[in-house]
Amino acid sequence: MAQLKNRMRELIQACFTGIWLRSHEMTEAVSDLSHLCRDEQWQLMTWDIEQGLASSSGVAVSEAVDPLAAIRALGAMAGGSTDTSTATTVLVLKNFHRFLNSPEIIQAMCRAIIEGKMNRTFIVVLAPVVQLPPELERLFIVVEHDLPTKEELQTLLESIATEPGEMPPEQSLNAVLDATAGLTRYEAENAYSLSLVRHQNVRADAIWELKTQALKKSGLLSLSRSQSNFSSLGGLTALKAFSKRALLRASCVSAKAKPKGVLLLSPPGCGKSAFCKSLGNEVGRPVVTLDVGSLMGSLVGQSEERTRDALRIVDSMAPCVLMIEEVDKALSGVGGQSGDSGVSSRMFGTLLTWLNDHESDVFVVCSANDITKLPPEFTRAERFDAVFFLDLPDRVQKDAIWDMYRSLFEINAEEVIPKDDDWTGAEIRSCCRLASLLDVSLSQASQNVVPVAVTSAEGVQRLRQWAAGRCLDAELGGVYRAEPAVVAPDSITSSSATQSRRRVSRRNPELN
Repeated sequence: MAQLKNRMRELIQACFTGIWLRSHEMTEAVSDLSHLCRDEQWQLMTWDIEQGLASSSGVAVSEAVDPLAAIRALGAMAGGSTDTSTATTVLVLKNFHRFLNSPEIIQAMCRAIIEGKMNRTFIVVLAPVVQLPPELERLFIVVEHDLPTKEELQTLLESIATEPGEMPPEQSLNAVLDATAGLTRYEAENAYSLSLVRHQNVRADAIWELKTQALKKSGLLSLSRSQSNFSSLGGLTALKAFSKRALLRASCVSAKAKPKGVLLLSPPGCGKSAFCKSLGNEVGRPVVTLDVGSLMGSLVGQSEERTRDALRIVDSMAPCVLMIEEVDKALSGVGGQSGDSGVSSRMFGTLLTWLNDHESDVFVVCSANDITKLPPEFTRAERFDAVFFLDLPDRVQKDAIWDMYRSLFEINAEEVIPKDDDWTGAEIRSCCRLASLLDVSLSQASQNVVPVAVTSAEGVQRLRQWAAGRCLDAELGGVYRAEPAVVAPDSITSSSATQSRRRVSRRNPELN
């Protein structure tokens, strides 16, 4: 990559003698460094635990596989010429993070980096992760070896699909490149080869299959391949129109005006997850799901590193839709009450910074059931394009949802709809599914459904009161206005009597 070569050239010319190159493509990274050293007439040496020390041409210089001996040999490699271009020596240590738990190696590396300023000798640690002991943190600078761009992936595709008919047609080329984005060159080559073996040409669906497996291996992200679209989701008219227009116009605006995403707030079962999955198919983008809980690691600093890795992968997969479900529960320890020594707060800070500053074409959809568990800075302007409240469906929405699920579960359209006061879309679906499963009427199936508006009536009302004036209405558009709560006369009488009894009980007995 030209970007990596230019970055490394600047650092070596500026005499940064300790460089940590983070890469998942070591062969490509070494190849780029080899081209750079050849152009600049620098001496390049590589070391790994299997082959020992070797020159840039691959010729073994020493069979010693001792990591300490490799560092000590760097001083002997320094050229004696006064010309800094010919005296420069670069030593690449592959996967050397495995050996940085030894005091002798840490001390030898400290001395080699400091002496490298005078000898023009440079240590480049090539590893897939950054694991620096405290003694070396200030001596190294970290460089990221980015995943291949779409232009580089297209060049790779053209080198593999060489026979007539193997290249995808022009109208499908972008879909293939979008499917390959986020893969390494090795993974992309395997994906193209698999598609050629299976279909005799390169198709996006075969690449998506392999990409789904690659994301599962990382354990950080998953790929949703739902076939639903907005036609299979009742209601949410304003939310659908806003999100679809923002995404369809993303390619027509400058990078500074790219859409950021939406935050969805609602009681459980109102269609937040279904909306996100159908949004991807509606606009032709993959839906990537981030499970914040899976980012937590057992080692110090691992959770923060996994968070950065996940966001880096998401950036490389752009354009896409990123779904972060139940963000209020995932980040419930942000207030410092979780006892995790501030890990949740640091992860939250990384996510906040990315939400505000990322320039990739990633549309973020976050869902939450209790906004009070999130700090106010999460919902401020420029984190999201809008915050929508998804209320319980009204009569028109319910009728549309009933029609959709009766058709899905093959229930007679003339069958009477049971009483569905304060039902959510999920509860309507459950009723239709149970009626089909148990072979009973909708009325009988409804006896097995207890709506969330009953089991958590206080929580739903509290959520509506918070959203009023603060969120946009997902159905009607504009600012959400909650209907005033209707209080039964009996409850008013009971409450007044209770207050009266309390007033009587507080009287001073001496006054009687």
